Amino acid sequence: MVLLSPKNKFLIWGGNGWVAGHLKMILEKRGKDVVTTTVRMEDRESVLKTLDELKPTHVLNAAGCTGRPNVDWCEDNKEATIRSNVIGSLNLTDCCYLKGIHCTVFATGCIYEYDEKHKIGGEGFREEEEANFAGSFYSATKSKVEEIMKTYPNVLILRLRMPVSDDLHARNFVTKISQYDRVVDIPNSNTILTDLLPASIILAENSELGVYNFTNPGAISHNEVLSLFKKYVRPDFEWKNFTIEEQSKVIKAGRSNCMLDTSKLVNKLKEYGYTVPEIHDAYEQCFIRMAQGGAT
Repeated sequence: MVLLSPKNKFLIWGGNGWVAGHLKMILEKRGKDVVTTTVRMEDRESVLKTLDELKPTHVLNAAGCTGRPNVDWCEDNKEATIRSNVIGSLNLTDCCYLKGIHCTVFATGCIYEYDEKHKIGGEGFREEEEANFAGSFYSATKSKVEEIMKTYPNVLILRLRMPVSDDLHARNFVTKISQYDRVVDIPNSNTILTDLLPASIILAENSELGVYNFTNPGAISHNEVLSLFKKYVRPDFEWKNFTIEEQSKVIKAGRSNCMLDTSKLVNKLKEYGYTVPEIHDAYEQCFIRMAQGGAT
C-alpha cells in the first residue's frame, strides 16, 4: 500500500456543497491539512489569487452546476450552466496547471446511454469510449468539457453517477427517487460515497491522472434499490413504476441510463490495497449504516 503523505495540502472547491462536505470530513478525520473555498471558478483573477494565498498541493474540484431540484434546471439556465460547468471548470483546471497543482475533478458518468453494443446486462462503457448521450443540456456540457479537460497533464477526472450517502440528504439519489410518485426500473451504475470518496483521496495524493469511471462495480435497478431501502430503512415504503416514455412527459430533459466499466478503477485501487464493493453489496451495507444512524 502506498501511504499518503502528511505534507500535502488539500483545497476543496465548492466548499459549501454536499460532496465537498464529505471530502472535508474524511480529510479532517485523517489529520490532513484541508481548506475550502466558494470562489467562483469562472473568476480567473480570484481563482489565481486564492491559489497563491492558500498554496495547496492538491485541488479537489467538487463545484459545478447540477441544477435544483434536478438537471431540468439547466435546460432553462443554459448560460449559467455554461459559465460554471464549462468556463469555470476549464478555468480552474488551467489555473492549477499554471501553478503546478494537481487537480481532481468530480465529474459525471451521465454521458452515456445503453445502445446496441452496450445493452442492459452486457458490457459497460469504458473510459475511452466517446459519449453517446446528450439528452440533457447538463450532460452535453459535461461530456464536451471533459474531452477538452483531459488533455491537461495535471488533472484527474472521476466520473460519479447517482451518488448516494449514508443519510437521507436532499442530494442523495435514494432520497430523490424515494420522493418521486413513480420511477423507471432500469439498471444503472451508482456511486456510494462512503466507498468511493476515500479512494478519490488516495488517487489524488498519489498524483494519478486521466479519466476513471468512479462508481461501484456492476449496475442496480431502481426497484432493487428501493427494495433494499424498504427492507432496511423504511418497512412501510411503497412505490410505483412507469416507462421511459411516460417519464418523458413529466421532465424537461432526458436522463442517462447506463452501466460503466470499472475495471480500470478497480485494478488501480488494488495497487493501493483498496477494494470497492459490488453495488448490490454496497447498497446493503449503506442502508444498514443508514438505519443504524436513525434515518427514516
